[in-house]
Amino acid sequence: MLSLAWTVLLFAYAGIVLVIQGVPLYLAAQMPHLLGPRAPAPASGAPLVSVIIPARNEEGDLGACLDGLLSQTYPSTELLVVDGGSTDGTRGVARARGSRITVLEEPPLPNGWVGKSWACWNGAQRAQGEYLLFTDADVRPSPDAVWTAVEWAERDRADLVTFGSRIEMVGPWEKIVLPFYIQMVLTYFRTPRVNRANSRTAMANGQFLLVRKSAYVEIGGHQSIHDRVLEDVALAQRFRAAGKTLRVAWTPELVTTRMYRSPHEMYEGILKTVSGVRFSAARQVSFAVALVVFYWLPLGLLPVGLWNGSVSVAAAGAFLWAALFGKHVAFNRAARASATYGLLFPVAVGYYLVLVLVALGRGLRGRPIQWKGRSYRLAG
Repeated sequence: MLSLAWTVLLFAYAGIVLVIQGVPLYLAAQMPHLLGPRAPAPASGAPLVSVIIPARNEEGDLGACLDGLLSQTYPSTELLVVDGGSTDGTRGVARARGSRITVLEEPPLPNGWVGKSWACWNGAQRAQGEYLLFTDADVRPSPDAVWTAVEWAERDRADLVTFGSRIEMVGPWEKIVLPFYIQMVLTYFRTPRVNRANSRTAMANGQFLLVRKSAYVEIGGHQSIHDRVLEDVALAQRFRAAGKTLRVAWTPELVTTRMYRSPHEMYEGILKTVSGVRFSAARQVSFAVALVVFYWLPLGLLPVGLWNGSVSVAAAGAFLWAALFGKHVAFNRAARASATYGLLFPVAVGYYLVLVLVALGRGLRGRPIQWKGRSYRLAG
């Protein structure tokens, strides 16, 4: 039989776990959910939006992205595809869409630059628009996506507007891992707080990122964050530090993407995010401990209570099982993912834990991040 002190301690731990588990749901509930614009797009007089698509070996995805951009209800756009030395048919896919698409050949990548920032920067130098929209080649925008972003920027006088897309999850590992990944991003960046006027929180989603060009130029654009692996977050931080207005929303009806096409690509992509922009052993160890303490250990409360014959602890453990599994099923449904795969959240935690430990090991050995055939060395 457990002592009273141990029982109280375990109950307190269960309460903390429940609070921690509730944070992603609380933040998700606070996210603005945009379904589309409030009014039809103007027939004329709309500010020009320069859409910049960095593309490196995107033959399989770029066509659908461009088709979506060509069908926009917003009347004033220029479309710039910045090819980063593709070895497949990326340029041909872009040119096949006609004269509205301008294909730019990216100059050789300078030392110290991250490839995507270099592509975005080169596109921005050629752009003529009052707004710049940076979007990924694997994004499929609905016809109202651009107008909704511009309308929100105009209405709130925002300098940066970013959308959270609906992530397509096809393979089993995508369905297991990506909903948990979304939770981690939502929690780590406290995403809805970006919209608060006096908040110091800053983040952006590079999949769909609209900026006012005058503000972009003022903060130094991608040149000012040229060595940052998470260029979207770094850019948002620059906007926030300059006192600019930021807006972020959940827009599954407006923007769709399939982030990763293979398990290996998902592994390298999420590892890049977990590694961050500056290596910190303390941060990685803290992440690993938090994953174990708040996601795996709570599942041990039920067997501990049963083993020691403590009905109250066993009941608390059973409640935790129901709460944790129920929470992940609910979050999967909210993220438009398969609810059933929410029951496999301990596997997702294990996957994420492996990535954190790999990032720790790479950082301690000074190994660079690998992404799309390029290597980036972390500072720190």
